Amino acid sequence: MSFETILIEKRDQIGIITLNRPQKFNTFSSQMAKELNAALRQLDEDVEVRVVIVKGAGKVFSTGIDVSEFHGKTPSEYHGWLTLMDQMHFTIASMAKPVIAMVHGYAVANGAGLVAAADFAIVAEGTQIGTTAINVGLLCTGPIIPMSYSLGKKKTLEMLLSGDMIDAKEAERLGLVNKVVPADKLEEETLSFAQKLLNKSPLAIQIGKDFYYQMIDMPFRQRFALNREVMTRLCTTEDALEGINAFIEKRQPIWKGK
Repeated sequence: MSFETILIEKRDQIGIITLNRPQKFNTFSSQMAKELNAALRQLDEDVEVRVVIVKGAGKVFSTGIDVSEFHGKTPSEYHGWLTLMDQMHFTIASMAKPVIAMVHGYAVANGAGLVAAADFAIVAEGTQIGTTAINVGLLCTGPIIPMSYSLGKKKTLEMLLSGDMIDAKEAERLGLVNKVVPADKLEEETLSFAQKLLNKSPLAIQIGKDFYYQMIDMPFRQRFALNREVMTRLCTTEDALEGINAFIEKRQPIWKGK
């Protein structure tokens, strides 16, 4: 599939998606939303790729939805439009491969949602993150859903209803992002984090991600039932046997993904 609003490249076992509307601050047009989801699925199916990175071209990561698409829709059309903007959350959660957001400048509204939707986020110092739709009489109800898993009730409501921005360090303190790094080290640190994942069993990474997204929707006792199923399966894999043997023999494991 050819793309007009994003770029795709591969570096060894890492797939990199670049939001490529820098003149529009990488705001989400309907086309970019569709292409992002298609690119994520494409890299998830690519046997040469084990980790996916999403970044933004130009001065910012993404400043939300393109407001030029706002006017003139029927309720049904608004519903379809918002469904499309939300789709990235389900796409990323359903992927077998981990997704890292590489974030700089601003991540606002749907851009903040993409940061929260990603499995991990490495963020440049000085980056501003916010759910600001309240400032124009709307709400960032989509982006705030994944953000709420980190924030707790009061901070979630503050972000949703005040429209205030937080900086990268505050986002790290709140658990919204994994690591804040100097801007000139952003790519290096993101690739280093990706390599850390590449050094693990690809099967354990895949099963672990799937476990998380199943577990978060379950009651307490069901989570432990799922845990037993997952660990029983892992205990019988070639990678688990290799990992234990490598630990005992004090050597690096050679993963087969089986």
